[in-house]
Amino acid sequence: MNSKIKKGLGRGLSSLIGETKIETATNKALIGELSPNKFQPRKNFDEESLNELTNSIKERGVIQPIIVRKSLDNKTKFEIVAGERRWLAAQKAKLHEVPIVITDIDDLKSLEFAIVENVQRNDLNPLEEAQGYKRLIDEFSYDQEKVSKFIGKSRSYITNSLRLLTLPDEIFKMIEKKQLTPGHAKILVGLENAVFIANKIIEKKLSVRQSEKFVKIFKPKKKNVSNSKDLNIKDLEMSISSKIGLKIDIQNKKNNKGRISIEYKDLDQLNKIIEILKNNY
Repeated sequence: MNSKIKKGLGRGLSSLIGETKIETATNKALIGELSPNKFQPRKNFDEESLNELTNSIKERGVIQPIIVRKSLDNKTKFEIVAGERRWLAAQKAKLHEVPIVITDIDDLKSLEFAIVENVQRNDLNPLEEAQGYKRLIDEFSYDQEKVSKFIGKSRSYITNSLRLLTLPDEIFKMIEKKQLTPGHAKILVGLENAVFIANKIIEKKLSVRQSEKFVKIFKPKKKNVSNSKDLNIKDLEMSISSKIGLKIDIQNKKNNKGRISIEYKDLDQLNKIIEILKNNY
């Protein structure tokens, strides 16, 4: 494969490409011969960013080929593996054809390509990014350390990103609408009254630093420092919570007896817990 193409895709995608059978020649395909990646983790494409890319393509064309595979549903078409944003921008630029590189990969590898391309380029909103990391963990048996190395971000960044998945759905919508920033959202993780506080932050137009001070008002004061939860227990709670996407509470006594509580909000989440227990015990 052309070294310039490989370099432009980033470390994670280069690694994937190195493991994948791929044609060395760059071909061309009609816009209508391409279809979106059915595993695309991103639901929304930033309109302003897409317009900027469209203008660039009008001036210079599509410089970096779109990675595709032959469609399983329609033998005359190709399914996009990486480069859906370029494909959409090429349509807006009214191009009739785009450069492509054809690869031979299965569904799972296609999903991995899509996730890695998006999170490396910061094209996902924070919720979609966290969901992408979780899919790498759930569907590819990654752990947080492997995700960290593969994506090129710190372990703490991955952990904090996954913690966003424990927030209520109402806050996810606020993030998607850009009413709250990722910095605001991180402050709200773990708070029982997170939605109420989020609405107050939006109403008062508080910065992240102002929000940190505001949140302290609502946090219950610790009666006894000695009774505070062990940091190892907290880390374990966070690790399990990020793995299954549900809030976990571990109460461990001095004699190492205790209980684990898993919070669920609907029947789907309850069924998920039951399935996990059935499949592992």
